[in-house]
Amino acid sequence: MTDGVAEPDESEIEASRAPLLDHLVELRQRLLIAVVALAIAFFGCFAFAKQIFLFLVEPFKTALEVVHGHEAAKKGVELVNTHAFGFFFVQLRVALFAAIVISFPVIAYQAYAFIAPGLYKRERTAVAPFLLAAPIMFLSGAAFVFFIAMPFALEFALKQEVNEGGVVIRYLPKVDEYLALVTTLTLAFGFVFQVPVVLSLLARIGIVTAGLLRRGRRYAIVGIAAFAALVTPPDPISMMIMAIPVYGLYEISIWLVLFIEKGRLKSEAKAAEEAASL
Repeated sequence: MTDGVAEPDESEIEASRAPLLDHLVELRQRLLIAVVALAIAFFGCFAFAKQIFLFLVEPFKTALEVVHGHEAAKKGVELVNTHAFGFFFVQLRVALFAAIVISFPVIAYQAYAFIAPGLYKRERTAVAPFLLAAPIMFLSGAAFVFFIAMPFALEFALKQEVNEGGVVIRYLPKVDEYLALVTTLTLAFGFVFQVPVVLSLLARIGIVTAGLLRRGRRYAIVGIAAFAALVTPPDPISMMIMAIPVYGLYEISIWLVLFIEKGRLKSEAKAAEEAASL
């Protein structure tokens, strides 16, 4: 004993250290599985990187056809490459982007499998359905970018072209800049489309309420605006394309949380009635 305070027994220290080491070993295994899945997906996608990139250019073709007509779209999209190895590095980034999308379900499951032992049975039951909802919402966000947000933004850019009075201004994005735009928006929308999933999950385990979300609207608006400014090009059109759907998802989340709360109240009332009848 030192200064009236009992020193911890060595056996107690070892007992607390053993579970920590077990958790660290399991964390390492989960991270290893996630990294291996990402690596396998990367090398597989790199073999088809050029085809994937051509697929990512489709929104540009759609915008080009809307603005300049079918004949212009048939001639193809013109992108600028200013470096000898520029397109090679673009293909590497394309492969990494596709690998993240493909391996996302594996990574999400590994994260769940690591935290699941620390959850109560009720919490594990609440989490399980959202493992399916998460990749679906991620793909929904990516589809929103591919079919709505990107064509709209590119149409706006193409409409700013000028060919008057001997002055020609054409929109010719660099290949790496175009890739950065489409991949950043796709990943950003894929993750922000998880907002209803995350908030509904927190509501299921009793952390978030509809009232709390309503009171937090003003802070949510500020956060959404800051996020949109961070991940989109520095222009108000791109920010609006990002911010408006995300705020819509926040409002949808409030209704989902309210629905979950009503369902939980009904279940608790039914359980109380059954307990009273015994």
